[in-house]
Amino acid sequence: MTSDRSDLPLKNLGLRWRWLRGRVIRYRVQIALGLRVTIAAVVALVAAQLLDLPLPLWAVLTAVIVTQMSVGRSLKASSDYLMGTIGGALYGGAIGVLIPHTTELTLLLVLVIAVAPLAVFAAIRQNMNVIPITAIIVLLVPTFTRASPLASAINRVLEVGLGAIVGLLVSFLVLPSSAHRQVRQVAARVLDLMARALVGLVAGLSRGLTNDDLHRLQDGIGQTLTEITTICAEAERERAARLSSQPDTGPLRRTLQRLRHDLVIVGRVAGTRLPEPMQSRLTPRVSIVASSAATFLQSCGFALQAGDAAPSLEPFETALKAYEAEVTAVRQEGLTRVLPGEAAERFFAVGFALEQMHQNLVDLQRVVSEWGPDAELNPSPPIGGEEKN
Repeated sequence: MTSDRSDLPLKNLGLRWRWLRGRVIRYRVQIALGLRVTIAAVVALVAAQLLDLPLPLWAVLTAVIVTQMSVGRSLKASSDYLMGTIGGALYGGAIGVLIPHTTELTLLLVLVIAVAPLAVFAAIRQNMNVIPITAIIVLLVPTFTRASPLASAINRVLEVGLGAIVGLLVSFLVLPSSAHRQVRQVAARVLDLMARALVGLVAGLSRGLTNDDLHRLQDGIGQTLTEITTICAEAERERAARLSSQPDTGPLRRTLQRLRHDLVIVGRVAGTRLPEPMQSRLTPRVSIVASSAATFLQSCGFALQAGDAAPSLEPFETALKAYEAEVTAVRQEGLTRVLPGEAAERFFAVGFALEQMHQNLVDLQRVVSEWGPDAELNPSPPIGGEEKN
């Protein structure tokens, strides 16, 4: 008994260690981002102090802002922030030099002239929202530091430029995260959501589904597709900068969107249950089709994450042929002739949706093959020793 009790602290320690390790693995991308942001802030502050910049604050803030979840997103944030800063500094500096503002009233007037057009421009081009902020800083900082507007503009550009360089270097060198790896992870997640939704939607053919049921089954798919569209843009930015030689993300993104449309069609059909006796004849067949398609979708997600070869589509195709053969038998027996117009339309829409899904699953299999082992033959150029996807 005593020895058993003495082992309890060790067992508890082991459980806690496994729990902590699991959390670290689960949130490793977020933890890596936190580490990169911290290092970028510290390095930017040290560099700004060594260069004796007047306001190291802006170098630190810029480094934190441009250090993003992926290298591609950091490139986008850096270019937008630098262009916005240069534009705002030029405009604000020019206004400050050309229009004297020695009194409070003239300062207010100059501020309106500087901010109003830039605020409208930033509203039109949302990636340039730093422009009016930079103009304000360039105009107002001299009132506190007694520097000229021109010197304020130059210092602002130097501080932001330093912060952007530090942020980019840290993004490249410290636990760099490839947008392509994130594409694989998010694609696997959306494929799992689609698989679960498909099984639930097809089950509605036997019992019918309400609008709330349809929304519940498809919740999250649209949002995740929006997320993957953003990440794909970042991945293409990495490819354009020759930081990655991974496959083009366009075919994968478009295939996922088409599969989403297939689910929408199935959802419209599944709102009303099939009439008897077709329900007892077709529901088992179409359920097998949905189950095999769901298994294929999830297997494709696993293959994308692991960089493996695409799974076989044969089980789905076999189930689809069996369903089509049963549909042909039902039609030959004349069971479809007694269907009302709307019911007949929904009945034939099921077959159309499944056939369209078959074509898109073939495309998905091809795309997953392109992202499989062959993609690893020409891995991304090392950006700070990034690990394989």
